[in-house]
Amino acid sequence: MQRIYYYYAALIGFFGLFLLMMAWHTLLSPSNKLPTALLLLISVGPLLLPFKGLLNRDLKSCTWMSYLSLPYFAHGVAEAYVNQIERPYALLEVLFSLLLCFGAGLYVYKAEKA
Repeated sequence: MQRIYYYYAALIGFFGLFLLMMAWHTLLSPSNKLPTALLLLISVGPLLLPFKGLLNRDLKSCTWMSYLSLPYFAHGVAEAYVNQIERPYALLEVLFSLLLCFGAGLYVYKAEKA
């Protein structure tokens, strides 16, 4: 498969994860215990750090984005196991984080082989 398709998979994973985190904590299931701004800062903030490099197809930023998606995967698996009401959102988080991880990782892997 061509390298650009892995990049597109990483972009779909990133934007899906970004929009899901934004919607989950504001519209779909807002928290009563913690402020919404704090939850957004914790959940969406780390995604924005290597975002510019991901858009510029920088290999180092793509590698970091791949690493950064792994805590989202762990959170999604744990949330799907614990909370039955929010299980669909958690499984979407797992799906998008895997798309981001494998898309960005394989994009970098194919670039180093070429």
